[in-house]
Amino acid sequence: MIFRKKECVAMLLAGGQGSRLYALTTKTAKPAVRFGGKYRIIDFPLSNCVNSGIDTVGVLTQYQPLGLNEHIGNGLPWDLDRAFGGVTILPPYQGQKRADWYKGTANAIYQNLAFINRYDADYVLILSGDHIYKMDYDKMLDFHKEKGADCTIAVIDVPIEEASRFGIMSTNPDNSIYKFTEKPKNPDSTNASMGIYIFNRKKLQDYLEADEADPNSSNDFGKNIIPNMLAAGEKMFAYPFEGYWKDVGTISSLWEANMDLLGSKPILNLDDESWRIFARHSADGPQYVGAHASIENSYITEGCEIHGTVKNCVIGPGVKIMYGAYVEDSVLMGDLTIEAGATVKYAILDSSVTIGAGAIVGADRASGAEIAVVGEGVAIDAGAKVEPGAMLSV
Repeated sequence: MIFRKKECVAMLLAGGQGSRLYALTTKTAKPAVRFGGKYRIIDFPLSNCVNSGIDTVGVLTQYQPLGLNEHIGNGLPWDLDRAFGGVTILPPYQGQKRADWYKGTANAIYQNLAFINRYDADYVLILSGDHIYKMDYDKMLDFHKEKGADCTIAVIDVPIEEASRFGIMSTNPDNSIYKFTEKPKNPDSTNASMGIYIFNRKKLQDYLEADEADPNSSNDFGKNIIPNMLAAGEKMFAYPFEGYWKDVGTISSLWEANMDLLGSKPILNLDDESWRIFARHSADGPQYVGAHASIENSYITEGCEIHGTVKNCVIGPGVKIMYGAYVEDSVLMGDLTIEAGATVKYAILDSSVTIGAGAIVGADRASGAEIAVVGEGVAIDAGAKVEPGAMLSV
């Protein structure tokens, strides 16, 4: 059965465990981790899709999908509640012959070719669900068509000392790709793959089917599909991106991205009316700032109650910071309480956390301390001390 034709269908890979976020992903899929007070990480690629005019999105889930599925719902916050297209959750499923977990990024798309083909799409946009950025995919699609490409890969210039962390594209002056190396020890380019691909649908299907038939394949785009296409001489181009982009797959990068929201001229501006980031929000009331509260250079979301001191922080919804409490250089996900006289410095606190009266979490960032992380549902006793770099979970 073919539905109404779509020029481009987006496939959003959102099944990753996010093991490098440790306590923050023991109960939550990485794309569902809170960011910037009122958002989830997955809100960014979903918002990019609707802002780019792409109204058909498949979200591939696997690890801890409940919270992510609830957040996405019918897609209404992103204008993706459509009769034709919209957002569709695509978990692994039981087929007639077998049932498989997604074995890799390529296998995840392979298992959902039927979803892509039902819209008779000309192009397939493949996205990761764990990056923070604002990007017009329509401009990338125009580039892909102008070049007559079989595959276009979005790249961002990174410092040479960081290039070994990424898949690196070596390109000709016309941006055609002649070499791809996954996490090279000695990179010869600083064009890092952003994990954003556009493929011609029929070409993609051919390579996915061949990859699935190879028993030695890792079923991965970076390890298999991209190298195989290059080896076969397919037309592949790098699309240079110069805006804000951050892979928030580590505790430090997640903290840094939150801090990029602060200041009078933030590095990442979420107040840009021309490119809104949409999200599902609760019906919390306005925040309340008490008479003795002090707030400096911080994001405070709705539903908060602030009586203590807050400096250089991103505070999610429903947070209570009581009298005499002091919070600095920290990210508070939401729905948590910091009791009277407690101190929190250079830390990330997940939802439903309680920091007891007089407790101390973390230490001054300037001291060279590591980020302290308190996972969902953890209660810190009154007067207790949580050392810098601690990673606490229930």
